[in-house]
Amino acid sequence: MARICLHGFVSGRVQGVSYRQATASQAERLDLDGWVRNVADGRVEVLIEGEENAVQELVSWLEKGPAKAKVEAVELEQQPLQGIVGFIVRA
Repeated sequence: MARICLHGFVSGRVQGVSYRQATASQAERLDLDGWVRNVADGRVEVLIEGEENAVQELVSWLEKGPAKAKVEAVELEQQPLQGIVGFIVRA
């Protein structure tokens, strides 16, 4: 299966609800690379890289998020592979 890279934003009630940490846990479980961070406008920004099936599984999870989140939209675009190793929560 081919590796892909997606970058974009998640909007809704996604800050202050452990969304970034839960995303990182899911990404690590799926053996994905990339990062997640809060954005000043209240959204969460993500970059995900890995096997297409695993990336799509994380995208499905992003649409729901952790229990206290209320996701309104997930907007992701395919990007060139970045060569990132590991998945981190950025400040």
